[in-house]
Amino acid sequence: MRTIAILAAGVTAALSPVAATGQSMTPMRGEVRSFTDAFAVRVFPGNPYNQRIRVEVHVYDQDFQPVDAKITPSAFLLAGQASRPVLVVVPFDGANERKVRICTESIPFPSEQTQIRAQICGKFFGHRRF
Repeated sequence: MRTIAILAAGVTAALSPVAATGQSMTPMRGEVRSFTDAFAVRVFPGNPYNQRIRVEVHVYDQDFQPVDAKITPSAFLLAGQASRPVLVVVPFDGANERKVRICTESIPFPSEQTQIRAQICGKFFGHRRF
């Protein structure tokens, strides 16, 4: 039984780097203070693969309902082994605080056999200060 536990731990450790090479975005969380009616976050979607991928960035509230945020650029092609900055401006909509999830989604090309959409989200908290 102990041998199985050691073997399972070894397999888990060996596979961990493979799982960590998936699509990425940095930072994954943040807290922003703003003196205006919106707050801005710069995120960096990353592509660990050797081939390019199509990427879209979306903003959701805590219940994963879409938020009307300005995203520049919101959709683009990302080269293999590359990342790029994306500016996200989120309105407070009259509130003094807002929690959102900024998500990077890889969109499969129509000609590819695999049609899996990968999504990775970070949590961001905006505070409005007067």
